[in-house]
Amino acid sequence: MSKVVISTSSFDIDNNPYIQHLLKAGITIITNPHRRKLTEEEIIALLDNDTVGLLAGIEPLTERVFASANCLKVISRCGTGLDSVDLAAAKQHDIAVSNTPEAPAQAVAELTLGLILTILRQINQTDRMLRAGEWPRMQGHLLAAQSVGIIGLGHIGRRVARLCQAFEATVIAHDPYLPQAPAGVTLMPLEQLLAEADIISLHLPYSIATHHLLDAAAFKRMKAGAIVINAARGGLVDETALYQALVSGHLGGAALDVFEQEPYQGPLLQCDNITVTSHIGSLAKESRHRMELEAADNLLRGLVNIGLIDGK
Repeated sequence: MSKVVISTSSFDIDNNPYIQHLLKAGITIITNPHRRKLTEEEIIALLDNDTVGLLAGIEPLTERVFASANCLKVISRCGTGLDSVDLAAAKQHDIAVSNTPEAPAQAVAELTLGLILTILRQINQTDRMLRAGEWPRMQGHLLAAQSVGIIGLGHIGRRVARLCQAFEATVIAHDPYLPQAPAGVTLMPLEQLLAEADIISLHLPYSIATHHLLDAAAFKRMKAGAIVINAARGGLVDETALYQALVSGHLGGAALDVFEQEPYQGPLLQCDNITVTSHIGSLAKESRHRMELEAADNLLRGLVNIGLIDGK
């Protein structure tokens, strides 16, 4: 019997009509028993010889995974990034791959704005001090007075730009693939952005070329007191260099929703001037629901296209 694996840490099967269509067609649905990001070995174990489709999370989908999944024909990524998928290997194994770039964009953009405001107004520090019996009166900063540098003006980056403009911030950006900037946004080289921005927010895919895009040299180029936000991919930031830039006082603060190794247990947790969240960028109820619907729809369409499922 043909199977579909859903490897995301959670998924609302009952309220997803496309998954219900698969069930009615006789497809067995297998979910993630660990309810967290899967390792390569764990996804291999789930993708046995009867699995024709994968509704994927952020687990590593490598050549080794594809070589072991003999019947796998369709991968539908529930989310934006495809950096966890070896696309060349998928093509070699004749596996169709899709994603849902638009669905989580607003959720990630709004979280980014929340992280920016949290750092500027020192909300987390004030909360901790108040709970410790103090009554702090720390002076923060206005977003309206900041120059926000956005690296990557895709689905999410453009939304972050509009949200910051609504707060009357100056928005500058770097995106080598964008021929023309959105209204009110100034495009510039990366080195210039690093030197001019008060707040630097990452919104680009991870790849070998972007590995540790923000490293020790990049942090040195930034203004004293600059703020770094990463709600994109963990590998974009050299976390060791970020820790040094924070403890030295060169950076005014940082906020990370993503890390190179998750769950994160590293030294950044010792810093008072960083806000950390547990990869919750897309976890707004409305966006998550849309993302799951689009991913399941993509999966169903892929199986219909190759003749494994009747589309009616």
